[in-house]
Amino acid sequence: MTVSQSPEDYLRSLPSIRERCKLVYSKGHKNDLHHFDIHEDKLPIVVDYVKDVIAKNYPSFDKIPPHSRWRHFDAGGHRRVQALIEQWEKENVDTEERSRRLVDLFLVAVLLDAGAGMKWSYKDQDTGDVYRRSEGLGVASYNMFKSGLFSNDPSRYPHRVDVDRLQELKTEDVSSGFQVSKENPMVGITGRAGLLNRLGKAISEQTVFFPSSSSAVAARPGNLIDYLLNHDTTKGRDSGHPIVQVPVLWSGIMSLGEMWPARLKLNGVQLGDVWPCDAIKSASAPPDSTDHWVPFHKLSQWLTYSLLEAIEHGLGATFDGKEYLTGLPEYRNGGLLVDLGLLTLKPDTYDRGITRCREKGVTVGGTHLPMFEGGDPAIVEWRALTVIYLDLIADELRKIYKLDKQTLTLAQVLEGGTWSAGRVIAAEKRPSSDPPILIESDGTIF
Repeated sequence: MTVSQSPEDYLRSLPSIRERCKLVYSKGHKNDLHHFDIHEDKLPIVVDYVKDVIAKNYPSFDKIPPHSRWRHFDAGGHRRVQALIEQWEKENVDTEERSRRLVDLFLVAVLLDAGAGMKWSYKDQDTGDVYRRSEGLGVASYNMFKSGLFSNDPSRYPHRVDVDRLQELKTEDVSSGFQVSKENPMVGITGRAGLLNRLGKAISEQTVFFPSSSSAVAARPGNLIDYLLNHDTTKGRDSGHPIVQVPVLWSGIMSLGEMWPARLKLNGVQLGDVWPCDAIKSASAPPDSTDHWVPFHKLSQWLTYSLLEAIEHGLGATFDGKEYLTGLPEYRNGGLLVDLGLLTLKPDTYDRGITRCREKGVTVGGTHLPMFEGGDPAIVEWRALTVIYLDLIADELRKIYKLDKQTLTLAQVLEGGTWSAGRVIAAEKRPSSDPPILIESDGTIF
């Protein structure tokens, strides 16, 4: 934390994520964590597994796309986003407006990308394909956007997200879009609808980061494009290939902090995905200390990764400062580390998780898995360790192949490596493909 930063600004910054997660990692190597043990001898096994998954799916590293929501939109090999872009081009929609529409689509779809549960699926009416999990959520969000669900005037402007409409959306609207029923239940559906309502309100109050533009009839997420293009640090605005700073994009995303459910607040500021971790709390710390609070901002970072690709494609832009972003601490990346034995729950914590799973009446393949709420101290430790180990796995892969961070980016390691490997190992160990630790989601974290 810099001298000029307030604690709340620090905890909402990108550098704070690695710095605080490293404290948890250091405690783990001293066996001072409360809920997890680390088995460092298993790290080479994890790296080899990730390496094998990459080799199986990609002929070379330059073929690995970045980790982004775009991959889920194209589930089943259908180039849905590109089809929309080509439609807009035929309609003579200009570059900036196409980019606004991409931001509209990606921002809403990312916020709807939290764990849907084991029983939910989605049938794409255009192709007849059935999808689950992230792909299902992505295709459903795409179709909701395409149909005009998020527009004030779907007959004239279907491919737009208007904040007034977001604030009016009901749980039933979102539920219908996701094909939720008694037979097809989704975890956190009410939380998702509420998040969209709060997103609309937050954007309407952030006229600096989401300014009105000549082509915008109403306030919308896509107006973030105008903020980025007109920012003092943006270079090459008139060249058709602007250079934008990642921290500037991050400031716009973090301006929406009030959309998150009420969790930790500091000096009146909603912190979002920030949680206390008693394992790093100093015994001499004052009662009001925030030194043991650990930020992750997983959905905000997932949004950033996704918007980076959308804006780069839409505007022909490039971004400086991608190295500030971290790996995403979610159940696929974290599950990989548990399934391969690098991380194990301490016995008392494991038993507590199994007890909760039984109490909730949840079974996976006829057995119980440890289950915790999203803010449980065990989940906080798990997520912090995941952030650091994703960096370490990426570093080890670069050493093996003699590549640098620009040639093999963390975003590529996440997409082609750890996230995919987490899914593969889960399917090997559990036919349902569920992660080794279950998380009770409210639809706004995982």
